[in-house]
Amino acid sequence: MSASRKSAVRGDQIVTRPGARRALAIGRIVTGFYFLWAFLDKLLGLGFATPPEGAWIKGASPTQGYIEHAVQGPFAGFIKAFANPLGDVLFMAGLAGIGTALLLGIGLRVTSLAGPALMFFMWLSAFPPAAKGVATNPIIDSHWLYALLIIAVCVTRAGDTWGLGKWWASKVGDSWLR
Repeated sequence: MSASRKSAVRGDQIVTRPGARRALAIGRIVTGFYFLWAFLDKLLGLGFATPPEGAWIKGASPTQGYIEHAVQGPFAGFIKAFANPLGDVLFMAGLAGIGTALLLGIGLRVTSLAGPALMFFMWLSAFPPAAKGVATNPIIDSHWLYALLIIAVCVTRAGDTWGLGKWWASKVGDSWLR
């Protein structure tokens, strides 16, 4: 057995106060549900952000309408390159994968990269974020908060509390899959 597997650090060794571990676990679960809900709404057209006729399973695109009509600013050309079926698959896989990983508390190292990357691209898609009458802050928006929470969940091993993180670690060790 490798030295890193023997000395694997648990979440309760990183964050020692039970209340803090629970708060991080709640943040992980709520954020996971937020991402998974966005996936399900776009997939099935549940009538919240996506009307039934806009469902992916009915042939609509989960990304193209937004990209073609709402993207603005200096990065619009780059973002508009994703207005295609591959962009739809990547976006939906990201929402589903990030949401599932956060809800279950597994694969959080990969998620700590994928989640902030998705949030960064979504932030870029609305650049400049200081759209008068729309944005409440000229630089920071909720995408930054989600990205930082996802990173905090990973580095504190919040998947070990009310999640499958400990079990997952017993299967994959202290690898990048943790």
